[in-house]
Amino acid sequence: MKISEASRVSGVSARSLRHYEQEGLIVPGRCSNGFRDYCQSTVDRVLVIRSLLESGLPVRLIREFLPSLTDERDVGMDVDVDVDGVCEEFLHEVQSYRDRLAARIAVLSTWRSTSSALPSRPYEHWSSGHMTDRMT
Repeated sequence: MKISEASRVSGVSARSLRHYEQEGLIVPGRCSNGFRDYCQSTVDRVLVIRSLLESGLPVRLIREFLPSLTDERDVGMDVDVDVDGVCEEFLHEVQSYRDRLAARIAVLSTWRSTSSALPSRPYEHWSSGHMTDRMT
């Protein structure tokens, strides 16, 4: 099937399909005219990739992890994926992201609590002449 049909069937944009190919996640066939030709197994693989991306797994880990989830392990390819290692690395990345978010939340909470002590209109004192005198 052409890229437009593969896009429609999978719910993934044609641009994303080209990106997956560029990243080495899929290898569609080629027609004699050079157009991409997507078979059902490639579309199925796209659905797995999409699911993994939606779960937050980065492309580089999907590239490493994907062969263990697809038919590649059954067709004699040399696939030696450390699934536990990939999961552990992903878990570490998610925890690190969580920690960065927690730090941002703490900073924003501090700003919010200190901003309540500021005047509601911080520039209104400029018009009273106090600040304009200093500027001249």
